[in-house]
Parts: sequence; structure tokens; C-alpha cells
Amino acid sequence: MIDGFIVWFDDYSEADKPRVGGKVASLGEMMAAKLPVPPGFAVTTAAYETLKENPHLTTEVRAALAEVDYTKPAELRQISSHVRSLIESVPIRPDIEAFIRTAYAQLCDVCGVEDVPVAVRSSATAEDLPDASFAGQQDTYLWITGIDNVVSNVSRCWSSMFTDRAIAYRHETGHDHEVISMSVGIQKMVQPSAAGVAFTLNPSDGDRSQIAIDSSWGFGEAVVSGEVTPDNFLVDKVILEIVSRTVSPKHIEYALVDGSVEKIEVETSRQMEPSLTDEQIKAVAVMAKRAERHYGTPQDVEWAIDAHLPEGSNVVLLQSRPETVWSRKPRKKVATGESVLADIVSTLIAPVHSREKAETVEGGSM
Repeated sequence: MIDGFIVWFDDYSEADKPRVGGKVASLGEMMAAKLPVPPGFAVTTAAYETLKENPHLTTEVRAALAEVDYTKPAELRQISSHVRSLIESVPIRPDIEAFIRTAYAQLCDVCGVEDVPVAVRSSATAEDLPDASFAGQQDTYLWITGIDNVVSNVSRCWSSMFTDRAIAYRHETGHDHEVISMSVGIQKMVQPSAAGVAFTLNPSDGDRSQIAIDSSWGFGEAVVSGEVTPDNFLVDKVILEIVSRTVSPKHIEYALVDGSVEKIEVETSRQMEPSLTDEQIKAVAVMAKRAERHYGTPQDVEWAIDAHLPEGSNVVLLQSRPETVWSRKPRKKVATGESVLADIVSTLIAPVHSREKAETVEGGSM
């Protein structure tokens, strides 16, 4: 940690969690578990709290929020825009800006790329509160290059604490605007040749012996948004054998064009090609298994094949969260041999006209 203002993902420890927010804490935890997370660092909540050293800013923000009529969405949007402009007009304290500049230069060195493109991600301390879900309330900015742009987008992340949706949600859930704080994660962007999601169970039936992988060309947005029918692969979790594969026509992809991510048409020759090789499928499965082993519960994983990394070490983990559908259902109990035998005997001695109504024994699967 640099004077309490910078925490590198690979230096993260549990004690840092209150200073880096839920999103960065998850990235740091995955990196500590040796999962293949792109490198980066966090600007801690201590930096955000320096905004309160400006009494004029604090007074104006409080006054603006006091005027909010939560029954009028248009008015709320106007007040949100005003509060955000107030925050972004306050220069980041010079010593903190210097730490951010130094850390970004070090990240460029680590990646071997001048002005390495990064994601500048809001990571609020509220994201992991047990009584509310604040994830997605604040902003993230992608493909930011150059230190001046990084610094300005840190300020924009800070101001996104007061998006109209965040203000309304805190009001609805009874959380104080001034208690919640903000960290900002700055992470190397991945330029993927293919990307998608993986579940460490079969989402169609909950079978925990399989890993399900959805994949398409380019960035994962097309898969997550449902704009493309992805390729689907089922992998046996134990022996890593590909037990099922479905290659779908992939007509569009999100790709980097002139420094921004755009939706483009996929060339006809690639539309029906598998977006992953067998080796890549197995590498994604192995990575997903490691995430499940670390967290101790089935995972919903976002991943990418980094086009700038060598084959064999180019599968990167973008996010891992608990699978929330089948994991919450109780597992079916497998019928014991004794109970099966009792049912068979009962059926044999029952009258013939009752035999047609006898219940079959239903076995469960893990």
C-alpha cells in the first residue's frame, strides 16, 4: 500500500477490504488464489474521503440532496447531474494524483505497453452489504488510455456515487449517502479473441459433474446481452472430457475498432467455426474449477482469451460470482439400496390392479 491511497491487486489482503470495496476485493482475492486475473491497482476509499476536506463541496452536495423529490424522476436526474458536476470540478488532491500517476506508470511497465488501456471501475463499500445489493449502481469506464484520462475518470467514478439510480436506491433502502464510500479499481483491459461465461454445473439440470461453457468471438458483451447464440460446450468436471459441443452461427461480435469497442459483422467464413479450440475449452474448464474450489460453491464465471498472451497461458478470469439458481436448491438424496428393495417387494406383493399405481423410486443426482 502507498500511504493508504494505492493497493495493488497482487498485494491485497483481507484487511484491505474496507478500503477497496466489494468489486476490487473480489479481484484481489482471486489474484491471491493464483487465479489468472489481469493486473491492476485500487485507489482506496481514503482518497475519496479527501473530497470531504472541501467544506464548500460538502455543503452544496447536502443542500442539493435535501431538495430531491423522489416522486419526480426527471428532477432527480437534474440534481444528480448537478451533484456530479460539483464533485468533478474539485481537483484531486495533488499528492493523491501523484500516487495514481506513479502506479499507472508501473502498470504500463508490468504490461510492457506504453499507455496501457485500462478499465476504471467504481468499487463502492456498499456492494457487499448483507441487506442491500448496490452492484451496478455506479459507473465503470472502459478502454481508458494515458494518465491524464485515467485521473479524470477516477474523478468521474467518484461522482458516480451520486447517479440518480444510486441516490434513489440508497433512499429506498435507508442508507446514508455520507456513510458509503468509494474505491476505484484500475485494471489492464483484455483484448479477447473469444470470450464468454462458464458455469461449474450444468445450468439446464443442475448437474455438478459438468462445466458448461458459452463462447463467442470477440468481447463477451454479445454473450452476456443475448445478442448472439453462443457456442456451447459441456465438459466432464473430473476427467475434463468434452461430452457435448454445439457450434452456433455467430453473426456479430464486439471488437476493438480505433480505440473503442464496436459491434461488427463476423466474416461468413468464421460464423460457423468453433470460437474455442479443444485445448482452450479445457483450459477454461480448469480455470473455472479452480474458482469453484477457491470459493467452495458453484460459480458463474466470466472469462476471455487474451489475444496478447501466448497460447497455454491466455485464458484470463474477468469475474467470478456464485451461481444463484441451482446452488440454492437442495440436492436430491440418492435412494439407498435398502429403500429400493423395500419398494420392489411392496410392488411384487401388491394386488395386480394396484400395481399399475405403484410409485417408482426416483433417484437424485449430484
